[in-house]
Amino acid sequence: MSTMLTKTMRTIATAALIAGSVLAPRLALAQPTGITRTDLQRHDLSVPGREAVQVRVDIEPGVAFPHHSHPGEEIIYVLKGALEYTVAGKAPVTLKAGDVLFIPAGTVHAARNAGSVTASELATYIVDKSKPLLTLAQ
Repeated sequence: MSTMLTKTMRTIATAALIAGSVLAPRLALAQPTGITRTDLQRHDLSVPGREAVQVRVDIEPGVAFPHHSHPGEEIIYVLKGALEYTVAGKAPVTLKAGDVLFIPAGTVHAARNAGSVTASELATYIVDKSKPLLTLAQ
């Protein structure tokens, strides 16, 4: 019986290592303090290698998410509060609940809570699933 237990434990350990190595690139980016990202859904698209990802992002007052980009388009819908977005090549814009923003693939951008309450957005990404969802700008 101990041989079977040992084999089972090895199998479980191997599965855990494989799962960890697959998930690690997607989880490698630590969340900045004051920002909460909640994954809502992730689905393959009819275009091979592409996926849609929806995330709720909550940003506390005075907190900013640093300059970054995505391997595809980002569509933002502000749920509550006021968020200031800085998108490369454009003047900063402050959006409030109900406002939307489209960010083209690979465009460097940043977001900052411009209000006095926790602000929230629904971010929808149409991205290349073989690349990290988010890359911090250098």
